[in-house]
Amino acid sequence: MAWFRNLIHISGLKSSVKVNPRNMSFTTALSHFSTLPSPPSATAHNYYSGLGPTKPDERPRVVVLGSGWAACRFMKGLDTSLYDIVCVSPRNHMVFTPLLASTCVGTLEFRSVAEPIGRIQPAVSTAPGSYFFLANCTGLEADKHVVRCETVTDGVNTITPWKFDIAYDKLVIALGAEASTFGIHGVKENAIFLREVHHAVEIRRKLLLNLMLSDVPGISEDEKRRLLHCVVVGGGPTGVEFSGELSDFIMRDVRQRYAHVKDYIHVTLIEANEILSSFDDRLRRYATSQLTKSGVRLVRGVVKDVKSQKIVLNDGTEVPYGLLVWSTGVGPSPFVRSLEVPKSPGGRIGIDEWLRVPSMQDVFAIGDCSGFLESTGKPVLPALAQVAERQGKYLASLLNGIGKAGGGHANCAKDAEFGGPFVYKHLGSMATVGRYKALVDLRQSKEAKGLSLAGFVSWFIWRSAYLTRVISWRNRFYVAINWLTTLVFGRDISRI
Repeated sequence: MAWFRNLIHISGLKSSVKVNPRNMSFTTALSHFSTLPSPPSATAHNYYSGLGPTKPDERPRVVVLGSGWAACRFMKGLDTSLYDIVCVSPRNHMVFTPLLASTCVGTLEFRSVAEPIGRIQPAVSTAPGSYFFLANCTGLEADKHVVRCETVTDGVNTITPWKFDIAYDKLVIALGAEASTFGIHGVKENAIFLREVHHAVEIRRKLLLNLMLSDVPGISEDEKRRLLHCVVVGGGPTGVEFSGELSDFIMRDVRQRYAHVKDYIHVTLIEANEILSSFDDRLRRYATSQLTKSGVRLVRGVVKDVKSQKIVLNDGTEVPYGLLVWSTGVGPSPFVRSLEVPKSPGGRIGIDEWLRVPSMQDVFAIGDCSGFLESTGKPVLPALAQVAERQGKYLASLLNGIGKAGGGHANCAKDAEFGGPFVYKHLGSMATVGRYKALVDLRQSKEAKGLSLAGFVSWFIWRSAYLTRVISWRNRFYVAINWLTTLVFGRDISRI
């Protein structure tokens, strides 16, 4: 509906036009849209005026960049009677990442781990001044309190992207991070990352395609082994969980439904150091033992080059593969790198104890894209969902307090009382290793003492904990039904 109003503005129609998109009259709705001049790089055919500055008698506008754990927890906690919310993101849903690996092999369906933004924060679908825009942020002018945006399209054969501006009173940057390739040649062209739902879809389609191709007459033994060799690079929780899910899929489903190729398929996990390095030593040894029993081959090595059908390690070893999943950690996105602000160690946006970007008024950064500045004396927090979620919850509470004190509008919170700084307390880590086995490490740090469990009880705790953390009751029901269906009937092997 926002684009319809933009088109009305461009065509010269005035605010006498009445629009009724949300069961209410919008006689003056077009007054929200500014006549901001287009930047020099924008052309007339694809640049649209966007949301202009709010007026003193209007609710202040909070613009949120991103739709990950931090952004969604922030939007869920923000008081919509105090602020209008505008979310800008290239996806219109949040991904419940702890269960994403399960979708790759059919344990869960993809929609079970995707939560629409409109369900997390209904205001973006119903409130007159709140919106969700499927777009990327391409620039930031902090001195003008404006972000530059460009709509997302489906490729080269679709419409030209629209460019528009959004004025903000408060800006929350929660753009997350991107998979790190460490500059290794061929990774982006040949590997699949496991961070988004479309990555899981691609992995599942590739895996099932290779299974079916390997059974076609005339394929050589060597080619069959290559097609059915699944290589996972990265021994962190995501890599280990995917390897565990994949080995469980092979043991329980492939051997039954693909009997002709069951002896050819295998999984290799490549890690430069120890797998699950943040976990207790005893748990790491248990994970190694369980993965090995499940048929996962563990290789200690560093990838030097990635080619279309094989990877090359530092020692010259060549590893043929049919499916390559890359899970070696994350780094800052190009947009974060382009921002001319002080950075924390690792290249993240530098923030203070209240999650503010000190060099920009009314700008905050949360989640994987942010890190404490060295001047704060605090270490950079790990790129974990629980860190992002906790930061989102804290910042929502902080801005609610500022809004109630009358500091919601731009440049009105300079002397506001921010209260106590953000403090993070680690609640522990969990990871599944397949075959109804999991690890639960409840220590606050690697050096601290605490409870650590492994085995079936840990697996039950892992599933129970994540089932309760799924955002909506709708998706909790989906996940529970998917688990039950898989237990009784096995995994779905349809290639759709």
